Amino acid sequence: MIGVLIIAHGSLGESLIDCATHVMGNRPAQLDYLQISKTDDPAEMLRKAETLVRNLDSGQGVLVLSDIYGATPCNIVTRLLSPNITEGVAGVNLPMLVRVLNYRQEGLHTCIEKALSGGREGVVHFTETTCHHAQ
Repeated sequence: MIGVLIIAHGSLGESLIDCATHVMGNRPAQLDYLQISKTDDPAEMLRKAETLVRNLDSGQGVLVLSDIYGATPCNIVTRLLSPNITEGVAGVNLPMLVRVLNYRQEGLHTCIEKALSGGREGVVHFTETTCHHAQ
């Protein structure tokens, strides 16, 4: 199973895991987060992230999700990357996370594709008219 680590600002990672746990009925295994605040030392956070990645990897790899591309959490993720072992995707949201969690048995590259599609397809502009059609 692919491990999943969320590295994000503040309590976003913890909140996403709480929401995913609610949606899925229980807390998924091999899932953790690292909270980054403006006062954290990036080098220290990198060491913590490396430990979390090692703990989450059962031999099939780890997908690391971050919130904003180019921000400190994402910059930490870039230092963790190792092709086919530790991969990263920015822009984490709940649809992305749930999609990844449902496809972790399929391999790391499938999880990357599901993360990207879940993130894109989970963002929908809806109106009162479209909501009535969905019922």
